[in-house]
Amino acid sequence: MSDTLLRTLDLVEPGDLVLYHGSKAEHHGFYLARLCDCFYCGRADHLGSADTRYHLTDPFAEDPDACVVHHVRRASITRSAANA
Repeated sequence: MSDTLLRTLDLVEPGDLVLYHGSKAEHHGFYLARLCDCFYCGRADHLGSADTRYHLTDPFAEDPDACVVHHVRRASITRSAANA
């Protein structure tokens, strides 16, 4: 898929910079989004859930793989324009 199409559809690809604006107000801000590969999200996928979940990591942390927010719904994040 081309980058232009992804920006048009506002799709989130793994590794994209996103803005989290979900229910956990103390975590609002910019993160790197990756597909959540935990047991619960994997089970939901296996059972046919169409709601993709992400885990968010701090792009400025010493350990960029340290997860900050788990099980984030697609509706709780917005793809950043910095990905363009």
